[in-house]
Amino acid sequence: MARPASATADAPARSSAGTTSEAKLRLTEHLLTCEDLEDCAHRALEFLAERTGATRGLCLVIDSDRNRLSTVATYGAGRTAAGFSLDLDDRANPVVMAALGSRPVIFDDSRARPAGATTPLGRGIVTAAPMYARIGRQSAPAGLLLLAGGRPADEALVVWAAALLGTRIHNLSRARGFSETDRRRRREQTLLDAVPDPILLTDAEGRVHVANARARALLVATDMESEGRRRAVGLNNMLFSSALAQSAIQEGGRREVLLANPDDGSDLFFELISTSVTDPREGTGFVSILRNIGDLRRATEEIEENYRKLRIAEAEVRAERDRLDLVIDSVADPIVVTDAVGGLVLMNAPAERLFTIPSVARSDEVTRIRANDARFSSFVSNLFIGGEGSRRRGEIGLVDPQSGLPLPVEAVSGKIFSEHGEVTAIVTVLHDLTEQIEKAQLYEQLKKSSEELENKVREATAELVGQNELLRRQRIELEQASALKSQFLANMSHEFRTPLNAILGYTSLLLQGISGPLNPAQDKNLSRVDSNARHLLEIINDILDISRIEAGKMPLHLTTFALAKLVKEVLAELEPLIARSKLSVSADVGGNVPEITSDRGKVKQIVLNLVSNAIKFTPSGTVTLRVALEDGEVSIAVADTGIGIDPSDHERVFEDFRQADNSPAREYGGAGLGLAICRPLAIMLDGRVTLQSRPGKGSTFTLTLPRKPRRR
Repeated sequence: MARPASATADAPARSSAGTTSEAKLRLTEHLLTCEDLEDCAHRALEFLAERTGATRGLCLVIDSDRNRLSTVATYGAGRTAAGFSLDLDDRANPVVMAALGSRPVIFDDSRARPAGATTPLGRGIVTAAPMYARIGRQSAPAGLLLLAGGRPADEALVVWAAALLGTRIHNLSRARGFSETDRRRRREQTLLDAVPDPILLTDAEGRVHVANARARALLVATDMESEGRRRAVGLNNMLFSSALAQSAIQEGGRREVLLANPDDGSDLFFELISTSVTDPREGTGFVSILRNIGDLRRATEEIEENYRKLRIAEAEVRAERDRLDLVIDSVADPIVVTDAVGGLVLMNAPAERLFTIPSVARSDEVTRIRANDARFSSFVSNLFIGGEGSRRRGEIGLVDPQSGLPLPVEAVSGKIFSEHGEVTAIVTVLHDLTEQIEKAQLYEQLKKSSEELENKVREATAELVGQNELLRRQRIELEQASALKSQFLANMSHEFRTPLNAILGYTSLLLQGISGPLNPAQDKNLSRVDSNARHLLEIINDILDISRIEAGKMPLHLTTFALAKLVKEVLAELEPLIARSKLSVSADVGGNVPEITSDRGKVKQIVLNLVSNAIKFTPSGTVTLRVALEDGEVSIAVADTGIGIDPSDHERVFEDFRQADNSPAREYGGAGLGLAICRPLAIMLDGRVTLQSRPGKGSTFTLTLPRKPRRR
C-alpha cells in the first residue's frame, strides 16, 4: 500500500552538505538556462539518482490539452516506461492520485497495496514526488517524479528537485504553447492569404480585426505609402463600410460594391457576402468575403458584344446572299444549281436563256430548249451513276434556242455536301467553247505556217553555211596574203636599208669635209639629205618591227634597269626636237619606283614614240612624263596639252599607218606607225598602253608594265 515517505530515511548514500549544495547550484543553473523540456527532466533524474542512490527514474508531465500524464524522460528504465501515459480522469489509479497529491508517496510492493497500484518502474520501493509549478501565489500540478531503488529516497531532496523542475517545466510548456499558438496563427493567416478573394473580420463599428493579403491591399495603408494610395484606401473603407452597414440592416445577403484599385486607380467590382458572428469576449462582428465579379461583368459584356456581332453577321450574310445573286447574274457563263434528284433550284440569266421556255416562244425554240435540258440532265445524272467523285468535267453539245446554231460548251459540275456527308445540291458552270475551237483551228493554221517557215529557214541556213565556208576559205587566203605581205615588207626593209646606209655614209663623209670644204648652200643641202635619209631609215625600221611582230619573230632581251635613267636618255635624245618645239617638257619619277626586269630597248622605244608623238601634236603648252608605282605595277604616263583625240578615234590611232586625221590635207605629218608599234610591244612585255583624251583637252598615254614579266 502507499504510505508517506519518511524524513529519516537512511543516509549512507547521501553526499556531504557542501557537496549537495554545489550539486543543487549546478542543477539550478542548468535548469535556468536549459530550453529543452526533455533535457531538463533527464538532468533532474540524473541528479536525484546520484544523490539518492536510485537505479531507475521516470519524469511524467501533465498535458492539459490532452488531459493526460505522459513520460518525457527516463533514467535506467526500459522502453515500457518511456511510452507510459495515464488519463488524468482515472482518479482510481494511485499514480494519478500521487501526481495530483501534495506530498511524496512511497509504493512498496512488499506490503499490501490496492490492485492497480503498479508503477512503470517495476517491482521494489518507488518514491513518487508530485511536481507543482508556482504561479504567483498559487500552485498548479505540473507532473510526477518516480524514483526506484533499494530504499526510499531522501524526501526533502526529492521535494526540492520536484518543486524546481515543476516550475521550469511549466514555463517551458507555456513558451512551447505560445510558440505553437503563434505557428498555428501564422498557418491560418497563410491559408487566408492564399485565398484570391478579400476576406476580413470586422467589429460592429467596422474596424478590421483579421484580414487576408488581398483585403489588406484594398483596405489597409500605412503612413509610408503614397498619398494617392492612402486616398484610394480611405475611399475603399468608406464604400465598404456603407455596403456592410446596408448588408447588416438587411440581415446579410449579397450586395455589389465598387472599389478602387489602390495601385492604378481602376474600378474593381465585388460581390459582398457577409455574415454576423458573436464572440463572448469580443462581442458581435462580421465575416465578409468580397468576390471579384469583374470577370463576370466582362463575360456578360462579351456575350452582349458577341450577340451584337452575331446580328451584324446575319445582316452581312443576307447582304452577301444578295451580292451572290448579283454576281451569279453578272457572270457571262451559264450557272445552274440543281438538287440531289436533278430538279432546277437556281440559275442565272444566261442559263435561263438555254433551259427556260419563255412565255412566248416558237415551236422550234421549245424543241431546242427541251433538247438542251435533256442533254444537261443526262450529264448531271452521270455524276451520280458514274461514281466519278465530287466533280465531273465534260463537253455538252447544246443548241442556241433562237438561231439554232450549235453551241458547244464545257460543263464543270461539283457536288455540295451537308454536314452529314449527304449531297444537297450540284453546281454546274457551262463555258462556251466556240471561241476556244476557233482558236484551236487558228493554232493549227499557225502551226502549218510555222512548219513552212521552218523549212524556209532551214534552206536559208544551209545557204548561209555554204557562204560561211566560202568566207572561211577567203579568211585563210587573206591570212596567207598578210603573212606574205609581212615577209615581203621584212625582206624589202633589209633591201631598203642597204642603199640608205650607203647614202647616210657618203653624206656623213661629205659633211665631215673628206672631199673638201663645203660652201653654206652645199652644207645646208647635204644636211637635209642626211635628215631625210635618217627619217626614212626610221620608217623602214618601224616597218621591219611591225613585220617581225606580225610574224612572231620579234626577240626579247630581258635585263634589270632603272626607269629614271631611261627617262633621262629619252629626253636627251629628243632634246633637238624639244628645242625646236619650244614646249615645256618635264619628267617626274616617283621615289618609290623600283627597278624592273624587261626589254630595255623596247621600253625605251615605246616611251620615245609616246613622247615624240606628244611633242608633235602639241602646238603649245606642256608635256609631262610621270613614272609611278601603282598596285604592284609600274606606270609611265605621257600627258600633253595638245589637240586631243575624239573618243571614237581612240582605237584607230593604234592601227598601222593610221592617224586620227587621215584626210589628204592633214596638218601633222608622219607615217602613223609609232603607236601601232607601241601597243604590240607593250603586250609582248606583259604590259598595256591606255589612252585618255578629249578634243582640245590634251591626251595622256600610259604604259603599264609589271616589275617582272609574268609569262617569260
